[in-house]
Amino acid sequence: MTTVNRLRPRRSCLAVPGSNPRFLEKAQGLPADQVFLDLEDACAPLVKESARHHIVDALNNGDWGGKTRVVRVNDWTTHWTYRDVITVVEGAGQNLDCIMLPKVQDAEQVVALDLLLTQIEKTVGLEVGKIGIEAQIENAKGLVNVDAIAAASPRLETIIFGPADFMASINMKSLVVGEQPPGYGADAYHYILMRILMAARANDLQAIDGPYLQIRNQEGYREVARRSAALGFDGKWVLHPDQVAAANEVYSPSQDDYDHAELILDAYDWCTSEAGGAKGSAMLGDEMIDEASRKMALVIAGKGRAAGMERTTKFEIPGA
Repeated sequence: MTTVNRLRPRRSCLAVPGSNPRFLEKAQGLPADQVFLDLEDACAPLVKESARHHIVDALNNGDWGGKTRVVRVNDWTTHWTYRDVITVVEGAGQNLDCIMLPKVQDAEQVVALDLLLTQIEKTVGLEVGKIGIEAQIENAKGLVNVDAIAAASPRLETIIFGPADFMASINMKSLVVGEQPPGYGADAYHYILMRILMAARANDLQAIDGPYLQIRNQEGYREVARRSAALGFDGKWVLHPDQVAAANEVYSPSQDDYDHAELILDAYDWCTSEAGGAKGSAMLGDEMIDEASRKMALVIAGKGRAAGMERTTKFEIPGA
């Protein structure tokens, strides 16, 4: 089986209703890292079948400009799921990166999707393992089982937090998706986000934050995004074109942090080399750096490189 690319840029993950050809066309020109063409909540039951064919056409004939292309199918408790997967993958599997599975409650649901994808890939001649899986955690049972879910398939690329359904599943006293419930002084989502993040990182997966529904409240979106970005999440859903730039900015390192990370990597490479004295640690300005510093810098530098950032500083060999 092919090892899927788990490190695709996903700072901004744009939701696009699969039933709306105009939106499917417009999404192709937006600067989102990922688009997911939705067959689930964004599609009314009466148009789900026709939406499958709109999506196949858009994947095959659209110009997605290097974006990660994902289709969110309906969850396994519905009667639409198998036909969603078969129609989309048989029709456009060569132009599809991942299938997003919503409302995942246990590892067996991921395994079932993996098996179905394998059968389709073998049938239509696609490379087995080419299509990845994104698993969405949207209720208490899914969170309790998230460690097993994250380890369920080599196809898995991301674990995603679905706040709206999750809030309903635990009876949270709020009607504003992504905002803190009244009466609780701390961050009500901290445990949920950290639980998802730990499961994702333990299995070398990306962690993605869910949507913020107040699409005209840009500062509210940024505030919520900053919380998950600070923890280490890789990106967040966007529901409106105006949110794309905010997500790309929040989930990218600042220029100063990116430059500093690259300098740490250069300085550490030099100090551990023969020319640099083969030392295990060294000074970069007033800062001592070592192997732990290198690991931290790799994370920031990797995010900056994935975002296409360019350095504005250059490492100078001490005394040169």
